[in-house]
Amino acid sequence: MSAPSSILLSPEDNVAVATFPIEAGQPLPGGATAKVRIEPGHKVAVQAIGSGEPVIKYAQAIGRATSDIGAGDHVHSHNLAFDQDRLAIGAAVAPESASAADKARTFLGYRRADGRAATRNYIGIVASVNCSTTVCRAIADEANRRILPRYEGIDGFVPIVHDQGCGMSSTGDGMKNLHRTLAGYARHVNFGGVLMVGLGCEVNQLTLYGQSGSGAEKRHFNIQEAGGSRRSVERALGVLDEIAQEVATARRVPIPVSEIIVGLQCGGSDGLSGVTANPALGAAVDILAGAGGTAILSETSEIYGAEHLLRSRAVNEDVAAKLDGLISWWENYVALHGASLDNNPSPGNKRGGLTTILEKSLGAVAKGGRSPLTAVYNYAERVTEHGLVFMDTPGYDPVSATGQVAGGANVIAFTTGRGSCFGCRPAPSIKLTSNTPLYRAMEEDMDIDCGVIASGEATIAGLGREIFDLIIDTASGRKTKSELFGYGDNEFVPWHLGATL
Repeated sequence: MSAPSSILLSPEDNVAVATFPIEAGQPLPGGATAKVRIEPGHKVAVQAIGSGEPVIKYAQAIGRATSDIGAGDHVHSHNLAFDQDRLAIGAAVAPESASAADKARTFLGYRRADGRAATRNYIGIVASVNCSTTVCRAIADEANRRILPRYEGIDGFVPIVHDQGCGMSSTGDGMKNLHRTLAGYARHVNFGGVLMVGLGCEVNQLTLYGQSGSGAEKRHFNIQEAGGSRRSVERALGVLDEIAQEVATARRVPIPVSEIIVGLQCGGSDGLSGVTANPALGAAVDILAGAGGTAILSETSEIYGAEHLLRSRAVNEDVAAKLDGLISWWENYVALHGASLDNNPSPGNKRGGLTTILEKSLGAVAKGGRSPLTAVYNYAERVTEHGLVFMDTPGYDPVSATGQVAGGANVIAFTTGRGSCFGCRPAPSIKLTSNTPLYRAMEEDMDIDCGVIASGEATIAGLGREIFDLIIDTASGRKTKSELFGYGDNEFVPWHLGATL
């Protein structure tokens, strides 16, 4: 059986996307036939579209037809334009509901003393400042060598290190972001215990983080007070051995799937990312959200142009207004640096079939499925609502994922079309490829091949179900490819805002 040459991303769409070259006369979804040759990644009308009517892809309008378009016609820059008024096509399309069986599913996780659910059982060594990063790495290395072999119930000791914490203002957005991020990691549910290490004279003082937790759950000290680097390592090992004795007693127990929090990421995208991997992840998100779980959509700079469609799915006006506020902030922020968010598709994007900025943004937004938007959060802010939520982050993947994990994500799902290698301990990272050649070339790094949608071997809904199952298996302890290689110690990158002083 030959692979289909086009794919209809949603039953509501009036254009299909070519997955292979379509020759004139070839059949299209819905019964029409192509009138001209359509290149891969480009759009073809599956029904007549009148001039001024919306062109619909991803069940959303990506612009208006600038002339009459017949079924089988090529749809691109010559007959489609973006509507600056943020065109809407009516009520949002409801996602498929999670079944009773989905809602009853559980995963095997760790139930912490405060009631939260963890997917891993790490111990963290968190640096308050760049000056303590080398010591924190040395502590983690020695702990993994000398302590970990004695405790089977611990996944490992993880250094959380960065390049900030001093040479910056003690007030303002920069310090607020850093503090929220480090505090989020220090309390992250996948850390059974945490040791924080500072230098002693930095702006970001350890005293800002308090003494939350009981007993061995959280400790901290400064290198200057400990008597230097080597003495700090030895002091830390004594503390960590004490912490490990308690953390190692944790055991996996059945926990409702509603307590999974997935951070959604995409990076190194290609022309198929918005056709295969992102919609398939969106289908998984709809099942998870319908079952009471949580998915965090982010990368504000990469949803620009499609934000009004997320807004239309907001559960109330407060949520919608907060999203509007983020967009306004970003417009001002990039203007200060002489840039613009309204980046029309480049010549390369257009050769690949993308016509409008909205179409480009919708490919990224597709990761969020069709579920209602229940909340909007600032960067690294703790996520408490269930369902689909949005967190303000840059589009740069490590910075974005760092904010999501700080907010409480206990799993990350990351789509890629070029082969981004990524991990973000303490949260396991699932990698999803948009095309089969990439999966075959980098199978040791990638967990699921979404290219089978383009080849006709799977549907978006079917692969969404497979991704949902893998999320549950990963939350239950199944190691992802990035975990097996050891990714995750170098991908902690807090969003740096403000002046370096």
